[in-house]
Amino acid sequence: MATIDSVVDAMLRAARVTDKDRVIDLGSGDGKIPIAAAKRFGAHALGIEYNQQLVELARCYARVEGLTGKVQFEQGDIFSTDFSHATVLTLYLGPTVNLKLRPKLLSMRPGTRIVSNTFDMADWQPDELIEADVGNTRAFLWIVPARVAGDWKFTEVGGSDSFTVRLQQRFQQLESSPAAQSRLAVQGGRLVGNRMEMVVQGLESDPTTLTGEVSGDRLLLATTKARTLRRYVGAPM
Repeated sequence: MATIDSVVDAMLRAARVTDKDRVIDLGSGDGKIPIAAAKRFGAHALGIEYNQQLVELARCYARVEGLTGKVQFEQGDIFSTDFSHATVLTLYLGPTVNLKLRPKLLSMRPGTRIVSNTFDMADWQPDELIEADVGNTRAFLWIVPARVAGDWKFTEVGGSDSFTVRLQQRFQQLESSPAAQSRLAVQGGRLVGNRMEMVVQGLESDPTTLTGEVSGDRLLLATTKARTLRRYVGAPM
């Protein structure tokens, strides 16, 4: 079933597609989503479709729109095709296929935006629910989170404070963890791609929010309280 135009537009807008993006549509059918990504948002786009006749049809539509320089279509099996270079991935595949793809999706580059028409990812909760204007149609947006689970040692930048903490991660959520020989315990937190926020108990008298980003194998976090900025660099133990 083809995605209706208003849903295509809502999906691409929710993913904040720009001319700097590489959009890949898995199961691209007649090419509607890749063509829209190129025509309306200026992105470079690729459609991957198993049915060769649909691939040829999509190529015809791209030629009619004058987009052959920005949109390509390939015949292929989505389970064996490398789509790791996408910055935005679009899907309309069904819940069983989504779950089968999920490990591969979670291994993509942190910050990759994944948008699925109608079907979710079971217990991987979306970062955004997309409501379209037509009927009860909806879509889901996920932003691939960085992987930070494990024990970390943090050192204060320009100071003498240091601490260790254990991070437990479930998709984009940081869950409560034991102190693990540290004065700190993680009460919760969240990842949005490489951006990170977590609440810890024990750093100050009250629960403290640390915000920052994942940079390679380092966590760069900061806290502001009573107008005092404290920065920490974390390294895996």
